[in-house]
Amino acid sequence: MPKKDPADVTAEFEKALKDENQERYILRLYVTGMTPKSLRAIDNVKKICNEHLKGRCELEVIDIYQQPDYAKTEQLIAAPTLIKKLPLPLRKFIGDMSNEDRILVGLDIVPKKESERVSRKINDN
Repeated sequence: MPKKDPADVTAEFEKALKDENQERYILRLYVTGMTPKSLRAIDNVKKICNEHLKGRCELEVIDIYQQPDYAKTEQLIAAPTLIKKLPLPLRKFIGDMSNEDRILVGLDIVPKKESERVSRKINDN
């Protein structure tokens, strides 16, 4: 069996890592009870998961009133907070997650340049 060029193997490996069909997202949303802001954040994140990460997302919603140790462990300074655990890099978002474009860019679902183009198009109308 002939040996493959290391550059080819590396390229194949990187392609497999970037393959959106295999990339799983692990998200944790930390909320404070059933406040209006917490409920909006839950709805907004679920919407993003359903529309953009269908079948590739594991979302865990954690109420830090019920499980206060998480606030210390995750070094939370505000709630709601969404943490993208995987794929790396780890990212944190604070607020009700209503700015979908910003969340999509931060989660690396939509490239930053595409998001800027969409934002300009919306602002032009």
